[in-house]
Amino acid sequence: MPDLGKYADTVLSAYGASLLLLVALVVLTILRGRKVRREMETLETRMKRNG
Repeated sequence: MPDLGKYADTVLSAYGASLLLLVALVVLTILRGRKVRREMETLETRMKRNG
């Protein structure tokens, strides 16, 4: 690991925050995708039943 000097805390906390935000975005995207998929399956089932 490179020597970051007096900015080590700032740089590492920025890396940590960025990593945390990326993980949150991935999790939210996966959850949203599952929700949309369920809604689409429900709509398709209704359309087949009524169609």
